[in-house]
Amino acid sequence: MKDEPLLYVYAVVRSPGTVDPLFGATLGTGLAAVDHRGLTALVEPVPAAEFEEAPLRARLEDLDWLARVARAHHGVVAEAGRHSTVVPLRLATVCRGEPGVRRLLEEGEHSLSEALDRLTGAHEWGVKLYVDEPAARPVPEHAGSGTAQGGSGRDYLRRRLGEQRARQDADDAAARTARHLHEALARTAADAVLHPPQQATLSRAPGRNVLNAAYLVPDESRRKFLDTLPPSEDVHNGLRVVLTGPWVPYSFTRTAPGEETDR
Repeated sequence: MKDEPLLYVYAVVRSPGTVDPLFGATLGTGLAAVDHRGLTALVEPVPAAEFEEAPLRARLEDLDWLARVARAHHGVVAEAGRHSTVVPLRLATVCRGEPGVRRLLEEGEHSLSEALDRLTGAHEWGVKLYVDEPAARPVPEHAGSGTAQGGSGRDYLRRRLGEQRARQDADDAAARTARHLHEALARTAADAVLHPPQQATLSRAPGRNVLNAAYLVPDESRRKFLDTLPPSEDVHNGLRVVLTGPWVPYSFTRTAPGEETDR
């Protein structure tokens, strides 16, 4: 068993699976297909020095290495998704040889087949809603100082309370808009997932993220879905809508096997 090569498993498609030679080598020596009972895994031999259990555990702490693997993984999944319905597996899913891959397919046969049925003819679309953050007003040097400046201090506090109330009102309006938008979009989709709002350091987008949602949209419902999405100028003042997609439906393959290394 230890003589079997390590195979990185990118995704699963319906058999007969085809591997586009344009994929070439990504993480190892080139893609191959492993078929089992109507399912095809897209795999690639990878070096044991990186993907054996112990070194892999250490590599998962290396952000540069993870970024390289993620780029290769998403590249293969996206290309496969252009040709057929695909269920992407989790990052760094590794099996030992074709027998290990077939065990993975057999153990996940029900969930993989169900996912392929559910995802056929549909794509993932992402919608984010951002609220503009007001610029912070400078604090007057005399605010809150001495009796002589009591009036100025009270004025400052009144302004601050007014700003806080205005911010709370804006937050409430943004939350209502996000809720109504999500409900309207979800009615046009086969499924919907609410992700946690993205931190500004991760999104690198201006404003505060108040809606971060994914929608599984059947291709025949695409126009209705897009028509439901309002342009930014039509939503509440200070809010901005961002649409992404169509994507391979990563957000809707939660039952797919992966991450476990078959030894």
